[in-house]
Amino acid sequence: RRFNARNRADNFTCDDLPKLIEFLHRRGVRGYACLNTLVFEDELPEAENDLRAMIDAGTDAVLVQDVGVARLVRLISPDFPIHASTQMTITSAAGVEFARDLGCSLAVLSRECSIGDIEAIHSAIRHSVPPVQLEVFVHGALCVAYSGQCLTSEALGGRSANRGECAQACRMPYDLIRDGRHLQLGDRRYLLSPQDLVGLDLLPDLVRAGVDSLKIEGRLKSPEYVANITRIYRQALDELLPGGQQLSADSGDRGAPKTAKATRKYDIEMAFSRGLCPGWLRGANHRELVHGRFSKKRGVYLGQVVRVFVDGVVVAIENQLKPGDGVVFDAGRPEEPEEGGRVYGVRPARPSIGESDARRMRPQDHHPREQSVQSYVELGFGREAVDLSRVRVGDKVWKTNDPDLDRRLRQSFEGNTPRFQRPVWMQVQGSRGQPLLIIVQDESGVTVRVKSAMPLVEAENSPITTERLRSQLSRLGGTPFTLGGLSNQLSGDVILPVGELNRMRRKAVAELQNRRATPKKWSVTAPASECGALSSGAYERTIIKQHPELIVLVRNLAQLDAVLRAGVQTVYCDFEDPRKYQDAVRACHGWSERTERERNAVSTGFQTTKPVQSSDETLGENNQARTAHPAVFVAPPRIFKPGEDWILKLARSSNPDGFLIRNYDHLRFFASDRCVADYSLNIANALAADYFKTKFRLKRLTISYDLDYQQLDALLRAAPPAWFEATIHLHMPMFHMEHCLFCSLLSKGHDHGDCGRPCARHTVKLRDRVGAQHTVIADIGCRNTVFNARVQGTGEHIPAMLALGLRHFRIEFLDESADEVSRTTTKYLRLLHRESASSCERGLWP
Repeated sequence: RRFNARNRADNFTCDDLPKLIEFLHRRGVRGYACLNTLVFEDELPEAENDLRAMIDAGTDAVLVQDVGVARLVRLISPDFPIHASTQMTITSAAGVEFARDLGCSLAVLSRECSIGDIEAIHSAIRHSVPPVQLEVFVHGALCVAYSGQCLTSEALGGRSANRGECAQACRMPYDLIRDGRHLQLGDRRYLLSPQDLVGLDLLPDLVRAGVDSLKIEGRLKSPEYVANITRIYRQALDELLPGGQQLSADSGDRGAPKTAKATRKYDIEMAFSRGLCPGWLRGANHRELVHGRFSKKRGVYLGQVVRVFVDGVVVAIENQLKPGDGVVFDAGRPEEPEEGGRVYGVRPARPSIGESDARRMRPQDHHPREQSVQSYVELGFGREAVDLSRVRVGDKVWKTNDPDLDRRLRQSFEGNTPRFQRPVWMQVQGSRGQPLLIIVQDESGVTVRVKSAMPLVEAENSPITTERLRSQLSRLGGTPFTLGGLSNQLSGDVILPVGELNRMRRKAVAELQNRRATPKKWSVTAPASECGALSSGAYERTIIKQHPELIVLVRNLAQLDAVLRAGVQTVYCDFEDPRKYQDAVRACHGWSERTERERNAVSTGFQTTKPVQSSDETLGENNQARTAHPAVFVAPPRIFKPGEDWILKLARSSNPDGFLIRNYDHLRFFASDRCVADYSLNIANALAADYFKTKFRLKRLTISYDLDYQQLDALLRAAPPAWFEATIHLHMPMFHMEHCLFCSLLSKGHDHGDCGRPCARHTVKLRDRVGAQHTVIADIGCRNTVFNARVQGTGEHIPAMLALGLRHFRIEFLDESADEVSRTTTKYLRLLHRESASSCERGLWP
């Protein structure tokens, strides 16, 4: 109920699990449970209780996001299967191997992976020991941001998507501000709302790419939706591999008859549709992914309004419509209330306006624009059901509901009788004077044996034949089974009463169901605890006798120069173009020589560069004296995809003092270097912190941005504070997207290959409904990050953080000027210096 990615859904509870898993297993269905959010330190005991309930119920696997939760599973049970959720942001073979090392047997890849990416990942891990299966999303709503990397809801309202509390800010309207001016985009306002994913046509390619499992996004959807979409993909997959034969070039939905394809498309659109697209499966197509015109469910497009009467409307129709169907009139303003309702009557209409029509029309609708569609119908509605005064010529009309389709779908799942039967194989053995033996085996190898209560006797006439056995043993109606195959191994002409055969069949089926319903027995090695031995209290608290350090992240060389002048000794460079990292490293490594030259110039009266003015003159000099030159860390991009090794090599070639590590490929590529883990690794508890710090020997860990002060307090009481650094001032990186707004809105191209790189010529901001302008930056991989317009800071908590033992604090700049960077950095340096002096006075450290 608590630790899942859809907290506002009507979720299962631990008490529900035993009966639920039994229900599934009786029908031959595996049941996986989701514990796929970040779990804070003081919540680990509750998470442990949930995991134990899953294990006791015989759940087939648990999906996790949090590294600490994966470790918790393995501390409790050595064999309970773990699946890596898409929230783990796995986009490469290194990510799959990271999940494998945690004990995961299946990894759900990020939705942003193309079929080419999936092929490359599968090729790299197919000989992995132990093996890891690959699962991909094939249908449903798309998040515009990378799952596990979206901090929008957290930044805007304290409701983290990493905690299942997504507020769906991506579905809101935005204005585009280009170079400081509002760019008119017509009716395109939903600039971050992707169309829905449909991968039906790509099933052959996905199977060939090495995908083991297809995932349909179905939470917060109706039972009719789940039944509809699951049925369509199940049928398409069965048609794709009849009898397991080799895939042909035209296999799958692409080779299906046009009528079947049209029916499937209609059913999909009626289930739920914001528009349909292949997502990123075919690669990036930014203009196709987000049309920007609406973000709500539409359904099947019917046509446009051509005439409006006081009691009905005429529509140039493009799809079938019947009385009882639901429609909505789309005026191109989806943020406003829209007219719609159930159609009461549908009748053919003339394309031209007759005299009687003219009398029924409103004056403003006497001159409808010409329509190319030749089929016209007049729609009638119940009295006062639709306010036709708000309907205009040119409005689009969508079918939003088909009661007949819903009725058929409900019939496929309502009631207690299983609607889907899985094959079982039966073998019959026996000879005269011996009992008849029936052996029944299901798809997963569960086997039962039933003997007759009486021996077989020699048949004088009508012996048991294969046809007779099949006739009696195939009567499996009302059960989850159908007879898949029968092997008759009877010796001689023997006979057994039909009633006894029927009894044996019923007993075999009952035993098979009971065997399947018996909870799986996973091993449990750790006794029930309050997680005391697992995390909290595992480390001895010590007073850290170290002065606090301010670390500053900058995004250009001007900002870098400003923080160096302020006296900062550790700098993180996060540039859009990593080719400039060499200049940044030279600037830092040459800083001690440069400052010496400036001091000499000042002493001789020749000052080449004006230093930053500060009322605390000794602050920068004291910091400068600690090292020969400021330490510079560079940050490779937040996401890594197959084929992007050149970016990592480019970062390394700058020869920095260390790297800001953001993903699993960074952990592997920079394993021998000095590294600090960034916030994107989502470290929220001591179990996760210990894993990253110990296994990868990282210098420090950046605390997840999802933690508030109380959760930070709990973490620092459970793990050594010296491990961590906390970000105390930043523009929160909200959306981190494969989708490129520059390409989509400022070019006619579809990806980086033909967009003309407008990101190099323009600045872009998104203006939300309250007027805040959020900066958009593209990285070298053409991925976009939308940064919160408002700076978020926690400077008031610094004294308390120091008391908890924290000594490393980070501030991050975005597009601030050099002067603003200087002022802000100096203020934080003074604050830390003042608090440090106060601590010395109180004897906390020398």
